[in-house]
Amino acid sequence: MNFRNDSFVIDAPGKVKPLEGLQLNAVMRNVYGWMTMGLLVTTAVALGISNMGIIPSQGLLWIAIILQFGIVLGLSFAINRISATAAGMLFFLYSAVTGFTFSIIFLVFSLGSIAAAFFSTAGVFAAMTIVGMTTKTDLTKYSSYFMMGLIGLIIASVVNIFLSSSGLDFIISIFGVLLFTGLTAYDTQRIANMAANPKMKVDAESTLKFSIMAALTLYLDFINLFLFLLRLFGSGRD
Repeated sequence: MNFRNDSFVIDAPGKVKPLEGLQLNAVMRNVYGWMTMGLLVTTAVALGISNMGIIPSQGLLWIAIILQFGIVLGLSFAINRISATAAGMLFFLYSAVTGFTFSIIFLVFSLGSIAAAFFSTAGVFAAMTIVGMTTKTDLTKYSSYFMMGLIGLIIASVVNIFLSSSGLDFIISIFGVLLFTGLTAYDTQRIANMAANPKMKVDAESTLKFSIMAALTLYLDFINLFLFLLRLFGSGRD
């Protein structure tokens, strides 16, 4: 399972004014633009490594996973102290490292099931994005439930590493799909509300950093949803 970036606050110097109308739409387009570029980098790296016939060793995969942790933590804690250029480079580095770890799925699952899981994820993600942008319900009131669900999912996943229970893995996968489906709508609404907050500082640098961090959050929702759908419905290679 990948990681989530649940807290990001951009506090860069600049004139304070509210984001309204076209400004808000521009920020959200920027967020989804960065997310899409991240997914393209991940896909390109994963396909490239797979097509070259490279099989990452277990040691390299663990190094990559640790590096993913480090990049997410580094961005989360240092976003207000680094430039937008550095943040963008770290985002693309994370996307590339994720692609490296994802190359292994081409050795385990068939191309058809990978494609089906990807397009299913894209459909669910698009639907939940629309829900998050249009619903009148305040989804932030469910934040504690989402957090408890995420913690429970992580604990169950770690426990099942030792149990290797197919039944528990099936339950974890179903719960993971449901959780990240809900989180996609929740994060979309949260990001849109933050972008529209009159206290948000609208200079080019801080807006760009906000877009990158928001894109990382949605990127992680997409990636996790994809992984759980693949675990549920993916078929092995012949």
